Amino acid sequence: MNLLLKFGLAPIVFLNLAMMPLCGQELPGNNAVKPIKLFEVGRYSEGVVFDHAGYGYISWDKTVTRFELDGKNSTFAVTGAPNGHKVLADGTHLVCDASQHAVLRLTKDGKLLEPASKECDDKPLRRPNDLTLDPKGGFYFTDPGDSGKDKLIGTIHYVDTKGNTHLVASGLAFPNGIVLTEDGKRLLVGESQLNRVLEYPVLEPGKVGPMRVFADLPKSPSGKWEDNQPDGMCLDAKGNLYVAHYGMKQVQVLDPQGKLIRQYDGGNQLTSNVAFGGPTHDQLFVTGSIKADGTPGAVFRLDLGVKGRVILPKKE
Repeated sequence: MNLLLKFGLAPIVFLNLAMMPLCGQELPGNNAVKPIKLFEVGRYSEGVVFDHAGYGYISWDKTVTRFELDGKNSTFAVTGAPNGHKVLADGTHLVCDASQHAVLRLTKDGKLLEPASKECDDKPLRRPNDLTLDPKGGFYFTDPGDSGKDKLIGTIHYVDTKGNTHLVASGLAFPNGIVLTEDGKRLLVGESQLNRVLEYPVLEPGKVGPMRVFADLPKSPSGKWEDNQPDGMCLDAKGNLYVAHYGMKQVQVLDPQGKLIRQYDGGNQLTSNVAFGGPTHDQLFVTGSIKADGTPGAVFRLDLGVKGRVILPKKE
């Protein structure tokens, strides 16, 4: 069965806010925005995303939690070790889950369906981490497994419109957050343990050209690589990239050429993921944990007044 139908990706015409006026022509200054805490959970949180109705979702511990903009929240699903998360055209969900070594697929009510991906070239996935949707029908995801700066085995994969999983790139030091630019021509990937963002030119869906370093990120004053790792990422309507910088308590903002243009307080010390949401899609929501020991997890909101790029496919 075609993935467009099987996984709810049809029609995958993305809502486009790039042609709409921004709620503010310029990003606010570094110190002009203060993080507002919405709610806490027991441990480190990840995978923030929003659905068609405006509900948010985060991953933490074994749980996916659904929340409202006022902070009210409830359990959506218990999967094992959920992380990156996207919502499809028919309201079903894709969730990367390390414990199940798969990209899971869930109903709009949080019930498990057949996994969207669990192996590549007859080899089981290790620990899928984050994903990005392709408007042409499939999706990309990262699988760092137990890779690191001294063990370059991290991979990037693509699931095509028939549901087949393909290897896109390998040899990485913990590939993490991943986004596809609006024109579909560039794939941006955070390489956590080398504190940088990589760029791959997309030749066709699932096939990329030679990698280049899009940006090296600021380093922590501690001098420890563990304190400065790019994690989840998202784009605004102008193509600026927002990077959750784990250990730095910051969200780094890079322009479309990779230049650092803003650094915002992310609220969480272990800043893990970012997504635009809110009534006019101009608020940035940040996950992670308040303390370096991973507790408690929390969701913060940054009122930027700048439109985010919508990656939510139109409802069927």
